Amino acid sequence: MKEDPIRVITIDGPSGSGKGALSFLLSQWMSWNVLDSGAIYRVLAYSCRSNNVDLLNENRVAELARDLKADFQTAENGEIRTIFQGFDISDIIRREESGKAASKIASMPRVREALVLQQQSFRKAPGLIADGRDMGTVVFPDAILKIFLSADESVRASRRYLQLMGKGESVSLARLRGEIELRDKRDISRKVSPLVPAEDALIIDSTNLSATEVFERVLDEVSRLKIT
Repeated sequence: MKEDPIRVITIDGPSGSGKGALSFLLSQWMSWNVLDSGAIYRVLAYSCRSNNVDLLNENRVAELARDLKADFQTAENGEIRTIFQGFDISDIIRREESGKAASKIASMPRVREALVLQQQSFRKAPGLIADGRDMGTVVFPDAILKIFLSADESVRASRRYLQLMGKGESVSLARLRGEIELRDKRDISRKVSPLVPAEDALIIDSTNLSATEVFERVLDEVSRLKIT
């Protein structure tokens, strides 16, 4: 296979490990494009609801996945926004019910297969920061740098709790932790593209690290590998 000259840095890990913050900081510092693959699955779940497609109907969900068109734009405040069919649906797909729906369809082999090409299409000059769960193992196995973030479940639940509370949502910390545990189990045990670090990934435990500290650790690796 011919090597793609456009470089990719992948950031994989479970929900709440800090992938989004790291992706944003790194993409801004490097002026590279960014892919939030988790948002792609959330957009697909949103499209299923809009088209009255049963989330358990794998064939129909996969059909929608093949024609799915989503894009990411950086807002004036630096936040990465998700655009679908000309509308900003970022706030809608970040609700907890969207996350649960996305996790369910993400376990479907035909859906994952259909979305791989969609995700690979984000590989554009000058480079790509790809955030997800199988970016380094399946979607971009030739990435120049692969990062896997992990963190204690209770810490990840607390981060998500504060994030949702900051948006004015009423949530239960205990329920969030239970949902994270369930999502972890589903992601790790699925037969297709399970959540595991790539063999050559840099593994960082962010439990006791701030977003800035994780970013600085990754910048050290970027500098060591002379990625510009």
